[in-house]
Amino acid sequence: MLDHHPSPVARERARHRRRQTVRSVLLAAASTGVVGVLLVVAVTGAPGWDRVRQSFLDPRIARAALPDVLAGLWLNVQLLVYCALGALVLGLVVALLRTLRGPIFFPVRALATGYTYTFRGLPLIIMIYLLTLGVPGLRLQGTPSVLVLGALALVITYSGYLAEVFRAGIESVHPSQLAAARSLGLTYRQTMRHVVLPQAVRRVAPPLLNDIVALQKDVGLVSLAGPIDAVRAAQISTAETFNYTPYLVAGVLFVLLAIPLIAVTDWVTLRAARRQTGR
Repeated sequence: MLDHHPSPVARERARHRRRQTVRSVLLAAASTGVVGVLLVVAVTGAPGWDRVRQSFLDPRIARAALPDVLAGLWLNVQLLVYCALGALVLGLVVALLRTLRGPIFFPVRALATGYTYTFRGLPLIIMIYLLTLGVPGLRLQGTPSVLVLGALALVITYSGYLAEVFRAGIESVHPSQLAAARSLGLTYRQTMRHVVLPQAVRRVAPPLLNDIVALQKDVGLVSLAGPIDAVRAAQISTAETFNYTPYLVAGVLFVLLAIPLIAVTDWVTLRAARRQTGR
């Protein structure tokens, strides 16, 4: 078997591409450095910068508030996991109910449709107030804690959005695939489980992950009901010091928490685009 050696022209092209890559990286780094320096000079030289730094960027207050805000962030992480799982399951159930065929299932489809219309249009903050303030005010026996009610508000609201995403994925599967599965002897349940849902979930994975990223931010709204999460811990620290640096600390932590989710979402989106284009 003969060894393949690239021709001089091919080697020259490869060297040219490497030079172009290095040149592009250096140019991007230089332009980024220039823009960064200009931004720093513009911000620090602006009138009132000293007051902004004292009120929002005090390192001493940030260090003092960080442990409590981190402890509260752990509650946000737990809420994100449980609420995401609950919203995904409930959203999938509602989507399946909306896709049922036959006149006998019309009431079920109507209820599922009304569910998605209602909770996609109802502001989340109103849902949180209704469940975390209104329900405990009824003084019913067996009423769950405010934290559970806040998580329930998140699950109910976001399941309405996720249900529509799932339904779009289910309806994107060509009807011929359903007919082929039924002709092979699969039941409707088996067809949905083995043929339709795997394709549907794969197709709508990017928008599903985008909704989870949005949920990651909105779990901070449970602080309105009183639980001490990262936002509430920052609020307490701000009330004690009359300084807004703790809010900035909480915001940075939420951004750091969202970065892995956003990176996964971008990767899944890019992979789906490459699969469609065949690259």
